[in-house]
Amino acid sequence: MNDHPDISAGTKKRVKKLAEKYNYVPNVLASGFRSHRSHILGVIVPNISHFFTTTILKGILEEAERLGYRVIISESKNDQQKQTEMLTTMIHFGVDGILLALARKTRSVDAILKILARIPLVMFDKVSDKIPCTQVVINEEEAAYHAVEHLINTGKRRIAIIKETERSFNSEKRYEGYLRALREYKIPIDEKIVLSTEDISMTKGKMMANVLLSLKKRPDAIFAITDSAAIGVIKALNKFRVEIPKEIAVVGFSNSVSSTIISPALSTVDQPGNKIGRTAVKYLIDEVEDPKEDLITKTVEIKTHLIVRDSSFKA
Repeated sequence: MNDHPDISAGTKKRVKKLAEKYNYVPNVLASGFRSHRSHILGVIVPNISHFFTTTILKGILEEAERLGYRVIISESKNDQQKQTEMLTTMIHFGVDGILLALARKTRSVDAILKILARIPLVMFDKVSDKIPCTQVVINEEEAAYHAVEHLINTGKRRIAIIKETERSFNSEKRYEGYLRALREYKIPIDEKIVLSTEDISMTKGKMMANVLLSLKKRPDAIFAITDSAAIGVIKALNKFRVEIPKEIAVVGFSNSVSSTIISPALSTVDQPGNKIGRTAVKYLIDEVEDPKEDLITKTVEIKTHLIVRDSSFKA
């Protein structure tokens, strides 16, 4: 069945004919036990329906297939217990390695460290400095810094931010970029326009925009750490006939499909999800095929760039 050169062409033909007759399919796990390699990779993400996640998964699938690997994808639903269950399931399936984007509600990394001691594990997008493995990310702080700097360069001085309440790696880094831009340009930081929400969604973006509009001294720009929240902001501003970007400019983060559909089109940080996925797979397969005795700890940064559209452009 594997086309071994020691088997005659006649025998191969007869075996394959019988296999076809009886609908025989080789047992991948059994083959893996013999070769100590299944050529299957496990992928665990917090939310499989998120646009940015789908672009990463596409890159993972394409690159894995090109390199001769199959992929099992699972969703943690941002729940630590579910994430731990999925990690265990991946081991039971006999995967050669795991790609993991951390669930937002992860409080302990003990289960991940146990997996890492058994097989290669590479993290991407949502990561933790408590886990000594290869991590493929963008420079969240730098990307946010340039987004806020862009707003400052268009003349904005009272810039609000909508971020996550719960401590997440991505949110905190983007907030740090926001703060650094304000400090470097000597703009006072006003806690009244620093808004946090657990669910950084379009609905919450609308709600946070309403809060900002109710202030006696409104912001002249809003930076939301996701496109979903930024689009919610635009919807709220449109509802109250606020001129965008003249009165209030808006910048998001992700470059989702919706960022070009909303009016005005949303300025946003482009995250190259496909490249992140492809890069993560390459590093994982390198570790699978050339295992090291010591744990590999390194951060691989993928470049981003700001796409300026009508929500922040100043002629």
